[in-house]
Parts: sequence; structure tokens; C-alpha cells
Amino acid sequence: MNQPIHPPAIIIMGPTASGKTALSGKLAQTLTSEIISVDSAQIYKEMDIGTAKPEADFLKQTPHHLIDIIEPHETYSAAKFRDDALTHMREITESGKIPLLVGGTMMYFKSLIEGLNDLPEADPMVRMLIDTLAEEKGWPGVHEKLMEVDPETAARLDPNDSQRIQRAMEIYHLTGKPMTELLKKPKYVYFPYTPIRISLTPSDRGVLHERIATRFDDMLKAGLVDEVARLREEYVLESNMPSMRCVGYRQAWQHLNGEFGLDELREQGIAATRQLAKRQLTWLRAMSDEGNVAEFDCLAPDVDALILDYIRHELEAHYAMEGAA
Repeated sequence: MNQPIHPPAIIIMGPTASGKTALSGKLAQTLTSEIISVDSAQIYKEMDIGTAKPEADFLKQTPHHLIDIIEPHETYSAAKFRDDALTHMREITESGKIPLLVGGTMMYFKSLIEGLNDLPEADPMVRMLIDTLAEEKGWPGVHEKLMEVDPETAARLDPNDSQRIQRAMEIYHLTGKPMTELLKKPKYVYFPYTPIRISLTPSDRGVLHERIATRFDDMLKAGLVDEVARLREEYVLESNMPSMRCVGYRQAWQHLNGEFGLDELREQGIAATRQLAKRQLTWLRAMSDEGNVAEFDCLAPDVDALILDYIRHELEAHYAMEGAA
């Protein structure tokens, strides 16, 4: 029995400062498509400067889905992203267009295409108990507790990685089982699309680092510190909230608390952004090793044209196969 030929979906993945936004705008104008943002920072309303959110005029010309969907004090998850993205993809496909998913949050891409393990949803009461323990013993102390109940997960986490330590402890408290055991169970995968996956990677990482420094300087000039100060006034925020753990926002928060001056804010912000890019490139390398990902040099002067030609070729092949089915 022949397998169904699923509609196409274009996947553009790349590290920060690799030119994804400009590329997506050109693709959306040329192809019959709509953009879905795959960015765990741009989901937050009023967090514009530090997330490098597309300009308002650009968003009017090229509408995006999953930008400005929650407030800074709220939480979001890979599971929620997967549900929301699949909903938008279905609507876009039913309107006769192609979903164009663009971003740098690799966990979101992975959960969308490969599915998720069956893990419990966040529980505010359990998290409050874990946070109380962290206040008493510090996150390294909570990490020691995690080592007792889930040594395999604890071994791969930094003792100060509050977000992941909290989640692993939460899962243990809710299920009585270590997260390591639950992650070994088969995933439920539902992705009824034929992905055209593209990876933007730099041929010279030093040039990407220069881009990152320039962009962070532009963020500071545009008022990143003032943006964080305003957010702290308008919302009930804490430094350990996901929104304030975003690169740039964490360092601006520390600066506003008097922990260091503007020069160190710049240095730490650029260093943290480069570390983020390094993690993103590690994810991309692993995905490329698995196959079915076309890599393009994001620094090449004709990269946009090359990618457009590649996508057109893949779409022609897809529709030819669909017509022959």
C-alpha cells in the first residue's frame, strides 16, 4: 500500500545572527507561504530589542505566527509550541500556502518533527516547593538531591542550571520516576508534512562572532537596558523566569541590580550570545549528521538565491511525485 504524500513544509534553521529574518522575508515574498516563528524569546510581548524581533513594518508586510503570544511573566513549552505550530501549519496548508518555519530554537524544531516524550506538564505547586528548597540550599544543593534520585540526568547538568534541575526534580516528584527512565520510552510522532530542511551555518565562525558583537552593540544603543527596566516596572518578574533568562535580558537584569557596569554588561552579553550560537550549531551539526538537511553557508553573498533555487527544485520534485501518485 502506498504511503500518503504529505504537503510540504519549509524549515529554515540557523544560529543567532545568521540572517534568518531577512532570508525568510525574501522567501515569503517569492513563495506562496506564511511564516511561523520558531523562537523561544520572540514569543514574549514587549520584549522587542533583546530578542531581535522583526520590525513592525516588516511584520505588517510579512505576517508571522507565534510572535508576541504571551506576556513576560507567563511560561511556554516545547509541547505547547508543537500544538500551536501544527495548528497554524494546518490552517496555512488548507489556505493553499506552504508553512515556512524559521528560527533558532532547536528544541522546538526537534519536538515538532520528531515528537515528544510523554512527560507531565508543569505543576506550579511542585515548582514552588523546589524553588523554596533552592532558596534554602541554593541550586547546587538541589542538584545534589537530583543526583540521589536521577544520577544520570544530574551528571549532564551544571549544578547552577536552575531551569533544567527544576524540571528534572519536578518530573520525579510528579511521577516517582527519574526523567532518564521516562525519556527512554518511545515518542509519539505526528508530523503529516514533507519537510524541506535547510541549515544556515557559517564558513567562518569568527565572522559570525563579529556579527553577534555588532548586533548586541546595536541592541544596547536601541535601549535594551531601558527595555528591561520598563518590563520590571510593568510586570511582576523574577530573574529566574524563562523570559528573564533569555540572553541579553539576564545580563541587563544583573546590570540593573548593580552587579556590574555597562562595559561588563556588553562583554557578558556578547559572550553569552556566542555560547548560544555554539549550542545552536552543535544541534545543527547533529541534525545534519542524521541526514535530510541541506546546509548553506550563511556568509555567502548569494546564499539567498541558492536557497531559493534549492527550495524551488525540492518543491517541483515533490509536486511531480504528488501528481504521479
